[in-house]
Amino acid sequence: MDFRNPEIQQDINNAVNVMRKGGVILYPTDTVWGIGCDASNSEAVKKVFQIKERAESKALIILCDSADMVYNYVRDMPQVAEDLINLTTTPLTIIYDKAQRLAPETIAQDGSVGIRVPLDDFCKRLIGKFGRPIVSTSANVSGQPTPQTFSEIPQEIIDKVDYVCSYRRNDSQKHKPSGIIKLSSSGEVKIIR
Repeated sequence: MDFRNPEIQQDINNAVNVMRKGGVILYPTDTVWGIGCDASNSEAVKKVFQIKERAESKALIILCDSADMVYNYVRDMPQVAEDLINLTTTPLTIIYDKAQRLAPETIAQDGSVGIRVPLDDFCKRLIGKFGRPIVSTSANVSGQPTPQTFSEIPQEIIDKVDYVCSYRRNDSQKHKPSGIIKLSSSGEVKIIR
């Protein structure tokens, strides 16, 4: 992918501008297409819950562009987390204890948060340009099947977001959700999915 391509740059800029204004985007990740917003903006996060028709008691996955960014949003991040982030070859969401500086709606009742550093360059550049973590939740109404490609996303979801990224809309490759592990502050690992 050539990120000097003006269309790709404009796509990223458009999505970033929408999120900076508290809007919600639909964008491709290293797993499935995601509904996203500024993970530190409570009002934007509430819009995501409304679009998905999902109970606010269910925490959301957050995407960061690097391990360095993760450190800003997790207290007491174990060293092994950085190793896992840098060595994984498949999408991996890590649930950390003691989230901080994120919208309360993104954090589980026990204070933990699920964060992934995506393997997808477009997604990493989007987050990097935005400069803050973004929400990533599958582009479906809660309880409905997860769309594997853009063409499977329900029109009602597309109609409710403020911006739909152009990149990878024609991609027919099926993508799966990430693996999930829980990593305690002491470095203990528990496999969730």
